[in-house]
Amino acid sequence: MPIHHHFYLLIYPAGFIVYSCIVMLFVIILVIKFEKPYGQTNMLIYIGICSLMGSLTVMCIKALGIAIKLTFTGMNQFIYAQTWFFAVVAALCCLMQLNYLNKALDIFNTAVVSPVYYVMFTLFTIFASMIMFKDWDSQNATQIISEICGFFVILSGTLLLHMTKDTSDTSNSEQPILSETELQNP
Repeated sequence: MPIHHHFYLLIYPAGFIVYSCIVMLFVIILVIKFEKPYGQTNMLIYIGICSLMGSLTVMCIKALGIAIKLTFTGMNQFIYAQTWFFAVVAALCCLMQLNYLNKALDIFNTAVVSPVYYVMFTLFTIFASMIMFKDWDSQNATQIISEICGFFVILSGTLLLHMTKDTSDTSNSEQPILSETELQNP
């Protein structure tokens, strides 16, 4: 028995396969075309790569969680290639996330990188889950609109934080009170 027949039915529909291909295409474009010219000046390049890969990581970890659960119930899933495929993809996605998140944190203010990454990661993960699990099929319009409004409130706060960030530390750029000779001769 493969990992979990129900999970494969969720992954194999065209919607999720198309989403995964689009994510990989965007990541490749960001890395090849935009990283070098804009990565040092625009944190959304690095964070975009992290967030897109993060949405795939979450789905692969979900598959591994199901495989481990089934293995503990006596149906060994680690004899199937699909389980190892998800493990390898999850590891590669995690490595890419860590690499590009560290690049963003090395260059940009941590107080801005963290919330922007949180919002983008959450957005792409919700979107991937929505496609895979068809979350909104069982909700009415009011619930869906409430979720979207809540997300836009969080997004607006993060964008406001990003727009008002202080990239220079003015307290360190002030002239010293005493000169070097005054310090040597009290």
